[in-house]
Amino acid sequence: MLVNIIAKEFGLQPAKVKNTVELLDGGATVPFIARYRKEATGSMDEVAIGGIKDMYEKLKALQQRKATVISTIEELGKLTPELKKRIDDCFDAVELEDIYLPFKPKRRTRATIAKERGLEPLADYIYLQQGSDVKGRARTFINKDVPTADDAIAGACDIIAERVSEDEGARNIVRRLFSRFGILSSKVVKGKEADGIKYSDYYEWQESVARISSHRLLAIMRGEDEGFLRVSIAVDAEEATAQLNRRLVKRFSPSREYMETAVADGYKRLLAPSIENETRAAAKVRADDEAIAVFAENLRQLLMSSPLGQKRVLAIDPGFRTGCKVVVLDSQGNLVYHTVIYPHQPHNDRESAARIVVSLVQDYSIEAFAIGNGTAGRETEDFVRKLDTGAEIFSVNEDGASVYSASPVAREEFPNEDVTVRGAVSIGRRLIDPLSELVKIEPRSIGVGQYQHSVDQAKLKERLDVVVESCVNWVGVNLNTATKQILTHISGLGPALAENIVKYRAKNGDFRNRKQLLKVPRLGNKAFEQAAGFLRVVGGDEPLDNTAVHPESYGVVVRMAKDMGVSLEQFISDAELRKKVQLQNYVTEKAGMPTLTDIMDSLNKRGLDPREQAKAFSFDPNVHELEDLRTGMVLPGLVSNITAFGAFVNIGVHQDGLVHISQLADKFVSSPNDVVKLGQQVMVRVVEVDMKRRRISLSMKGV
Repeated sequence: MLVNIIAKEFGLQPAKVKNTVELLDGGATVPFIARYRKEATGSMDEVAIGGIKDMYEKLKALQQRKATVISTIEELGKLTPELKKRIDDCFDAVELEDIYLPFKPKRRTRATIAKERGLEPLADYIYLQQGSDVKGRARTFINKDVPTADDAIAGACDIIAERVSEDEGARNIVRRLFSRFGILSSKVVKGKEADGIKYSDYYEWQESVARISSHRLLAIMRGEDEGFLRVSIAVDAEEATAQLNRRLVKRFSPSREYMETAVADGYKRLLAPSIENETRAAAKVRADDEAIAVFAENLRQLLMSSPLGQKRVLAIDPGFRTGCKVVVLDSQGNLVYHTVIYPHQPHNDRESAARIVVSLVQDYSIEAFAIGNGTAGRETEDFVRKLDTGAEIFSVNEDGASVYSASPVAREEFPNEDVTVRGAVSIGRRLIDPLSELVKIEPRSIGVGQYQHSVDQAKLKERLDVVVESCVNWVGVNLNTATKQILTHISGLGPALAENIVKYRAKNGDFRNRKQLLKVPRLGNKAFEQAAGFLRVVGGDEPLDNTAVHPESYGVVVRMAKDMGVSLEQFISDAELRKKVQLQNYVTEKAGMPTLTDIMDSLNKRGLDPREQAKAFSFDPNVHELEDLRTGMVLPGLVSNITAFGAFVNIGVHQDGLVHISQLADKFVSSPNDVVKLGQQVMVRVVEVDMKRRRISLSMKGV
């Protein structure tokens, strides 16, 4: 049943979905399924498999909720065979809650009080709209708690109003109205005009809730959370009650007057607030999903940023008053030396700073500089360029470096160094290999995306963790140099096994082959199956261990080599020889053409990093401050952040400029990610400089 629902939702063959679900239930990870089980899934990529996984988990959660609903209604003695079947057949969370609502335990309401006073039969009488003497019937309910017939009718109408609010058809009527015609309004809270100035655009704002952009909705809701805005969603109340009356009130009923009163009350007091909250929640979920998707794509681009590779780096964490922290890293990213220089105000000890830097470059054969892009970053970069050391100079995004430097991971790595040294090391290692270093930082602290603190934090963390896992497994890691942090994200491992691998390596020396992993405590066959293909052993006993070929397929490669009459080593190293292989001759039930094609691709890329190498970049030497900018200037820049509404570009003036989505290209752009990537080197034109708000408007049109 669940497989068919998923298949229909995504337009996939049920057999492929069934295979994928069975693999997931068997403990297989998304990266493993996407890479090594193409025959089972029909070569679905990680996005498609992840979508199946998410929907499968939601449907399983819905099944559990249905069991709770059935159990609760059964305990009340109101579960009929028809009702149970309807719940069993329901796979829509909203519909399920509508079915459950009349039976759901409630706090004491006006309707429950009226029921306690024995007025439910009168409510039934009015609701059926058949009797002609409502007043007369109401008099029979008079008692000490119900002094008059009017009081009895009022109580009965309270019961009817609650029924209206719980009626599934009525809820769907109002739900459709809010969904299609709901207007979101925001107003400034009286007396907060000055304090909430950053939300001034929304002091008197109205927009269709169906069309409001995610970033605008999140901004408005943040303004509400911070106490500066009052937000509501509403529809035409007259139209809503008219539609409800058409559904619930008989035109010529003697009790029509009372029914219309109850419907109006039920809508205003119960139904409208309920559906407004539901609409707000649904709009927030949509906005969250869009913002999280932007954040996830930015994180993917950042993690997959071009690495410099194994080169000796001098990294600098710039600063004015406290000086610039300088560290020397070897080609593996190990800390070799550190010191502090003071080339900027208030010290201005440029001569001594220059002497130290030049000496370090010579003594340690430095090949590149990594300079943090934060405070004093531009000034430090200019200072180093004037030294003309011959080493390449890179500006490195330092977002999150301070988070890392104070983290348990950093303390474990550098127990005897202070946070300033750890931060500079992180900047240098980000240049050598961004992925290996950034996985040590909570993704939410990296500083890309929009309104990341306003979205559902659990959902954000879950999505970002998936991105990290995907990137780490796509690149693969060297089993003998990988840190515990990056091993944690390898398919099938996790923190405990990652730590066990590192301890085993420290005790027994480098791994000679992948099979040795089975000697690691608690690492069994299942974990080995999931992880092995993503771990590389460089220079080990088995040449295939330095490829993405999974150990389960080694036999196929050995057979190919044997059939070609060469050794395995010759076969792996000779690309021309491999072109002569007729892959169809090696198709088996387990290894079809997709797997065989992957094997050949892996042999062509053995041990190679799929990321491009980092390229040096420099800002315009004549532009340093906001005051240096002039309208019409064309400047080099680095894309520092991407949002749904455009891209921010660092042009070296301590304030990133915005290229609005409408200014990204000479053609229509539906998503900024279609045009730019994080860290991309671009040329931009200055359109406007708002000195008061310190905002820069840029354009890439025609540049």
